[in-house]
Amino acid sequence: MSTTRLLLYILIMAAVTYAIRVLPLILFRKPIRSPFIRSFLHYIPYAVLGAMTIPAIFFATDALLSATVGLVVAVIVAWHKKGLLTVAVAACLAVYITQWLMAGF
Repeated sequence: MSTTRLLLYILIMAAVTYAIRVLPLILFRKPIRSPFIRSFLHYIPYAVLGAMTIPAIFFATDALLSATVGLVVAVIVAWHKKGLLTVAVAACLAVYITQWLMAGF
């Protein structure tokens, strides 16, 4: 790949990224009053985070069983209102123990 082509790709991606961040500022100058749109915009970050995280969970381990056990443990610990670090450590330990037990059988 030539340097010119690489710089062109970087420039295009910079323009697209900038446009995505600037367009809402240009289009929505007045406060949004619609409760539906406000709630929709409120939940978008959570939906995107879930859409990126859930598939990554299942491809992060060698076995679907250990990934599922880790996800279930994370959901249970989070349901009990524990902190993010506690949830992450519990899920990692659950995956590690599950894979260790599966290797023994």
